[in-house]
Amino acid sequence: MPHFCAPLIERMTEQMNQRPLILVSNDDGVDARGIRALAEGMRLLGDVFVMAPDGPRSGMSSAITTTQPITYRVLSEAEGMTICSCSGTPTDCVKLAVSEVLDRKPDLLVSGVNHGGNEALSVHYSGTIGAAIEGCVLDIPSLGVSLVHYRSEADFSEAVRLAQRVAKDLLRNGLPHGTYLNLNVPNTPHVKGLTICRQADGRWIREFDRVSTPDGLPAFRMTGEYLNYPP
Repeated sequence: MPHFCAPLIERMTEQMNQRPLILVSNDDGVDARGIRALAEGMRLLGDVFVMAPDGPRSGMSSAITTTQPITYRVLSEAEGMTICSCSGTPTDCVKLAVSEVLDRKPDLLVSGVNHGGNEALSVHYSGTIGAAIEGCVLDIPSLGVSLVHYRSEADFSEAVRLAQRVAKDLLRNGLPHGTYLNLNVPNTPHVKGLTICRQADGRWIREFDRVSTPDGLPAFRMTGEYLNYPP
């Protein structure tokens, strides 16, 4: 074997032996139970790099930070798992990880598990989905995962199981350009199967409760109910 071929073969062998690199983010913050469960689940499929906001960023959609510098710090490092927090939005987290921090492009991006569903019009507001959209923009197969449960004692295990199932397929087959997936998991101990559905059509109504500030000024707390349009 010519000696000049050896470095090329070594590089090819190293690439073949690399575990998939999975970028994990969310909008509930790096300390949320959902992302910790998801990261551990993805660890079974590849090397996991978590870059998530340092606190809750729900409703951020695809917002980016333009008025101040973004920072990040490494919270923990272990074999197959690195966890970082970022001062920015979910979209900032994805941009920063891919552009400046990671030494190679992730094979998969998974965002979640969001504590609450992301269906219908809420998809456009969700920071969880914002992170998945940014992964899609960067041509990374991307999946947003949400559990339709809003109480603090939520069990994320079924959502993680289904996320693993979908992630395995994405690592094997990828996604068409310009496509990302949004997985919503009902709050039930065992989901019988997966189905592809259309996004519901409707809007939020009665979106605010009127309240007052301590000095008597009018203020508004976001609330509302969702109204489905007729089919």
